Amino acid sequence: MKYPFEFPHTIENPFGESLTFHSIVEENGEKKMIATNKVSPGAGPPFHVHYKQDESLTVTKGLMGYQVYGEEEKILKEGESIVFKRGQMHRFWNAGEDELECEGWVKPANSFDYFLTGIYNSMNKAGKAEGDPFYTAFLMTRYKTEYDLKDIPPFVKKFIFPIT
Repeated sequence: MKYPFEFPHTIENPFGESLTFHSIVEENGEKKMIATNKVSPGAGPPFHVHYKQDESLTVTKGLMGYQVYGEEEKILKEGESIVFKRGQMHRFWNAGEDELECEGWVKPANSFDYFLTGIYNSMNKAGKAEGDPFYTAFLMTRYKTEYDLKDIPPFVKKFIFPIT
C-alpha cells in the first residue's frame, strides 16, 4: 500500500491532541503502525472502538487515565502500558497537570492513519469535537466496519449518516 504522506506524519486537533505516525513495520505477517501522541491536560478521545485492531499505549511522560467501557477508570504512570484489544470500547485522557506523551502501536495498521487524519481534519474544519457533520457522517459510514464512537446515537449512525 502506498501512503499519501511521508513518515513521520503529524496530525493535530484544536482540543489539545497531536498524533505522529512514525512508520509501519511488519510483525508476524501483519502491518503495525508505530505512533506517538501528545495530549493536553484533560484532553483525550471519547469512548471508541477499533473492531479490527489492537492498540497499545505506553506512557513516556505524565499520567494517563483510561477506561474500558463498563469498567472502573484507571491511571497509568510513566513506563506503564495498556493494550486495548480489538472490539474493546475504550477511552483515554491526560489525567495529569502537564502534557501527556505516549508511544504506541496499532495492529494491523489497516486504515488507522486515514481515518484519524479525516477525523482530525473534520474537527479542525468545524472547530468542535463533533467535527463537520457532513464529513463526520461520511467517515463514520465509510469506516463503520472498523471504528465506532459510543456517543453517537444508533439511530443517527443507522439512518441519518447514510442519508447525509
